[in-house]
Amino acid sequence: MIRDLTIRGYSPNTHRSYINWVYDLAKFYLKSPDQLSEEQIQSYLFYVATERSASWSTLNVAVSALRFFYGTMLKRPRSEVDLTIPRARTGQRLPCALSTEEVEALFEFCGNRKHRVLLMTAYGAGLRVSELVRLLPRHLDAKREQLRVEQGKGRKDRYTLLSPRLVEELRTYWEKYRPQTWLFEGRTPGQHLSEGSAQMIYRKWATKAGITKAGGIHILRHSFASHLVENGMDLPVVQRLLGHRNLCTTAVYLHVSRNLKDKWRSPLDLLNPQLPRSFNQEG
Repeated sequence: MIRDLTIRGYSPNTHRSYINWVYDLAKFYLKSPDQLSEEQIQSYLFYVATERSASWSTLNVAVSALRFFYGTMLKRPRSEVDLTIPRARTGQRLPCALSTEEVEALFEFCGNRKHRVLLMTAYGAGLRVSELVRLLPRHLDAKREQLRVEQGKGRKDRYTLLSPRLVEELRTYWEKYRPQTWLFEGRTPGQHLSEGSAQMIYRKWATKAGITKAGGIHILRHSFASHLVENGMDLPVVQRLLGHRNLCTTAVYLHVSRNLKDKWRSPLDLLNPQLPRSFNQEG
């Protein structure tokens, strides 16, 4: 399975996730998963959805993992795999973003320089946490004010924004911490900060700043996109900065940008505001 995942170019995160789901299925029945019946697979998915109260997105990952195992690796007919493992339907949820005041409060209350620069980089460049912790010093181009993301989601390279303010913060950070390999190193020499540690850092300082909105460090990426849209940046440009494959994915930030209410008006507001004469007479 690892060989097939590698040949098809799946990311390390997908490797871990898919293998863990197949392992979990085998552990659930204490039996090799290639020997399980259709009913057993369905019962397992029902257990994950009900007993574990898994979200639809989590269940979809489990379904994708098992489809890969049975369809790609075991080469079972596609029709059989589709019937055995129906994909869970998901509802659409709008991303949650911080206000500019909340972002400023987050940075103000963050009392650790390394943590503050980490959070500023996540927000200032609109990075996923997996991209953030794997940054290298050579990815920063201060002269061109660009930050290079190598092999992001979907194994795609892209360039995003590198704020002059962030450059100054990074220089001060560099002088104090002198990272050897990764821009944000973990406690173990030669290893980058873990994604879990980055999440804990955000939650710690968000709590101190009085931020109550749900979500982890990824909310800074949502805020980056929302604030760019609010300031008039074209959606296709935001799409490239975020590394979205489809513009429809980026368009969701139109719905969470608070300044748009001043630009978009209901057609009712375009009508003559004077009340009908009959209404005035009736009081």
